[in-house]
Amino acid sequence: MAGRAGKRTPTVATVAGVTDQPQWLDATAQAELVRRRQASPRELVDAAIERVERLDPTLNAVIHPRFEKARAEADGPLPDGPFRGVPFVLKDLSAYSAGDPYHGGTRLLRGLGHTASHDSYLTQKFRAAGFIAVGRTNVSELGTTITTESVAWGPARNPWDVERSTGGSSGGSAAAVAAGMVAVGHANDGGGSIRIPAANCGLVGLKPSRARVSDGPDSGDSWMGSTVQGAVTRSVRDAASVLDAIAGYMPGDPYTAPPPARPFAAEVGATPGALRIGLLDHPPRRDLAGDPDCADAVHATGKLLESLGHHVEVAHPAALEEPETARRFGLVVAAWTAADLADLEAIAGRPLTDDDVEPENLHYLDIGRHMPAVDYVLGEVWLQRWCRRVVEWWHPIDGSPGYDVLVSPVLNGPPPPLGYLTDPEHGIGRMLDLLQYTSQFNVTGQPAISLPLHWTADGLPIGVQFVGGFAREDILIRLAAQLEAAQPWADRHPPVPF
Repeated sequence: MAGRAGKRTPTVATVAGVTDQPQWLDATAQAELVRRRQASPRELVDAAIERVERLDPTLNAVIHPRFEKARAEADGPLPDGPFRGVPFVLKDLSAYSAGDPYHGGTRLLRGLGHTASHDSYLTQKFRAAGFIAVGRTNVSELGTTITTESVAWGPARNPWDVERSTGGSSGGSAAAVAAGMVAVGHANDGGGSIRIPAANCGLVGLKPSRARVSDGPDSGDSWMGSTVQGAVTRSVRDAASVLDAIAGYMPGDPYTAPPPARPFAAEVGATPGALRIGLLDHPPRRDLAGDPDCADAVHATGKLLESLGHHVEVAHPAALEEPETARRFGLVVAAWTAADLADLEAIAGRPLTDDDVEPENLHYLDIGRHMPAVDYVLGEVWLQRWCRRVVEWWHPIDGSPGYDVLVSPVLNGPPPPLGYLTDPEHGIGRMLDLLQYTSQFNVTGQPAISLPLHWTADGLPIGVQFVGGFAREDILIRLAAQLEAAQPWADRHPPVPF
């Protein structure tokens, strides 16, 4: 990206006199600067743009800059929302922003120069909260894999080690937040795509409950209701406040999560009480070895939880070990991917070719197109019955006490090297070996959060996942804030030159 000519814009530090590292302020702190008139929205936006221009040639996180639009929005009237004047990034998947490029990680839409004709409801809610999008971020093609290395845009690079994956599909957003470009990045999650990039990049990644956030107006749900919108952040308070801003029913939604008793932001700092917590330190797939760093992360977290007064034991829902689940969910993903590709054909006005779509998605297309409708419905019914067996661990129907939280790794390993998951012969198998702990809770619709509580000996982040009962984001936020206070990560930053 071309740099700006002329005098360099003052940083927030020189304007506000608040910190000599303004890039590490969370969004809540940035919004407070604006409210106190210690910084203007334009100063925050210019500072974010300067960091994007400086760092993105290395990280390849922001593929569609919207710098001049962001400056104009910062200079104009802004909604008086909780994040008024705070810069952020939109993921280039699912969240449309009118007049901006939308490619979904595909070569086809990039080649067509496709732009969005309207804002998604989610984008409208981000705008109403006062956020200003400085760009749209790199994604995997159609969001169907857990690394961001599309043929269309190339790999997003992890700020902790630029030869490592950011995770996917929200990898560009995670890289931008981890590198200090912005404090909040839009993300969505159909099998782990909020939590995995958060884990790989040392961030907080809260996946809300099913239908907590509207997918409208273009969709009611997708992947059998497994996908959900959210964000990656650096602080728990940002995760809670962003969810308050984007959650809620919109007209025409087919269903919605029950509203919380009070704002999620009010749960930050509230005592979680003594929770009953189960630990899962090994892959549910019994033939697969667990990563030792990930097991260490779970055990260390268990000891920390015990020190905070929680009841902790090795326990997890037995239904997680049923091997049929992964196959059934894979068929759901294949069917929906085939539908997504049919939409691309309609946009292009011609049949797709092998040059338009990456091999993994061509494989899904073939499965989806040849799957009888009755088989899809039978698979969905099987998964719905399986969900009841899983969720009963949190909500026993016999009235016995259930568990409040399950703790596990996010991935079965640290961030993998770039190319590891895109290998033509071994990539899909490697992905399935890593993807042991997240997609189950997309299927059940439960909320889950990744927290940056562990690092390997060579400095790579390992995310720890906390899964709550359905619609119990409140418990997860209370617990996450308690852990953030007990073992802070705010001063831990990646080694990319800033």
